[in-house]
Amino acid sequence: MARHTSFRFCLDLSVEQERVLSRHVGAARFAYNQALRLHKDAYAAAQRGQTPGVGSDGDPGNGDGPRVGRVPWTGFDLINVFNAWKRSEAAGRRFLVEPSGIVRVEVAGLAWRDQVSSEVFEEATVDLGRGLKAWNDSRTGARRGPKVGFPRFRRKSLTGGSFRIRNKARKGRASIRFGDGGHARSVRLPKIGVLRVREDTRRLRRMISRGRARVLHVTVSRGVSRWWISITVEAADLHPAVRHLPQSAESSPQVRADDWVGVDRGLHALAVAGSADGVEVLRVTNLRALRHGLPRLRHLSRAVSRKKKGSKNRQKAAVRLGRQHARIRDRRHHTLHQVSNQLVKNHALLVLEDLNITGMTSNRKLSRAVSDAAWGELARQIAYKQAWRGGQVLVVDRWFPSSKTCSACGTLHKGLTLKDRTFGCRQCGLVMDRDLNAAVNLAAWAENHTRTVTDGAGRGAARVGDRQAAGPVTNAYRQRTPTQPGSRGRGGKGLDDVGTSQTAPAA
Repeated sequence: MARHTSFRFCLDLSVEQERVLSRHVGAARFAYNQALRLHKDAYAAAQRGQTPGVGSDGDPGNGDGPRVGRVPWTGFDLINVFNAWKRSEAAGRRFLVEPSGIVRVEVAGLAWRDQVSSEVFEEATVDLGRGLKAWNDSRTGARRGPKVGFPRFRRKSLTGGSFRIRNKARKGRASIRFGDGGHARSVRLPKIGVLRVREDTRRLRRMISRGRARVLHVTVSRGVSRWWISITVEAADLHPAVRHLPQSAESSPQVRADDWVGVDRGLHALAVAGSADGVEVLRVTNLRALRHGLPRLRHLSRAVSRKKKGSKNRQKAAVRLGRQHARIRDRRHHTLHQVSNQLVKNHALLVLEDLNITGMTSNRKLSRAVSDAAWGELARQIAYKQAWRGGQVLVVDRWFPSSKTCSACGTLHKGLTLKDRTFGCRQCGLVMDRDLNAAVNLAAWAENHTRTVTDGAGRGAARVGDRQAAGPVTNAYRQRTPTQPGSRGRGGKGLDDVGTSQTAPAA
């Protein structure tokens, strides 16, 4: 199985390089807005009957009338429409006056299109196509979750924006290279040149040179006071020494009861992990990054509102406010990565509870604290990191009363409130921390609703006939065939041939 991961570095740019990158950011914004305008114009013309490219109900599917043209909906169609526009007279023209006095009009198209990489235009229109598809799927019910709005025009900002460039092979060499120009901490981008980075790129360069990674694309983004580059690669599986490899049936035919670890997420404690036998394995206090940074955030917000709109001082105040927001976000994400790494490194079987985060954020008394805790981001990190390591993540139904159930006798305590931090059972006399009791119940639920014998691939299968065991399970195991047929100059080895076995999962 090939996994997608990314490396993020901070760029060390000169003044001239910042201008070049700003030009590419503006080009991406311009292409996105122009493609959206072309789409809306075509859609309005189709609604008026001039170009019937949609159905009678406005759906981008098959229409019931004659077709003169189609409204561009996909990224491929939007690329073709934008490329045709940027070479047309509508994009630019020149008036040439001959010595005889005759004025001739020459179609120039977009005059500055050769100053930036053409892939910036293409990737921006692809993003618009994804936004249109998400809106249409949300409107028709094909997409679950909150409603997705129609794409809007992007505004110009001095502290934001990004662009993306794909990695294409030109003359037998990749267009995106690392360590060129005699500088190890550098990256070469087409049409831009060599950019210096602040961090060490040795790990990424080794993975690429050994055939363990293939660069897909890079994304350059402008932060509040720094430029960042994110390299997305398709990498081979992690080394077997750091993966939760399945044990043989002769050495360990059964999974122990304490292998399942329940993770309870809360506000008082960000995460409490416990096994089915009542042992607490991890407790992390909630950092509350937003609460600690809120006083300064309010001070900087008032400073922005006091400045005159459009002035230089207002721009400087807005930059300081953006830095505070970025500092709060970085502190929160740093804590979440530490917690998720510690969980997936030490435990192969994790149990999470399906929380109704959207419903909790609708409560005005809890919305700020729930958003500050970032429970959804923590679950997302645990899911993909555990998949990389070959472990398993089991999601328990949200209606399972993990906090109100006694982990010793199973008695349901319906009168338990949110302010009660200690669980006391009136039936058996158990006294336990509320969060630990919930984590133990989650681990016990997973133990009771999965088999105790592994199926050869490190996966616990649900018991036959158990309705509650049909929840979503995230597994990670190898495909039978390599994702890539082979890499040039390395003997035809694909991503699956590097340091891993080709053993297929048992049926």
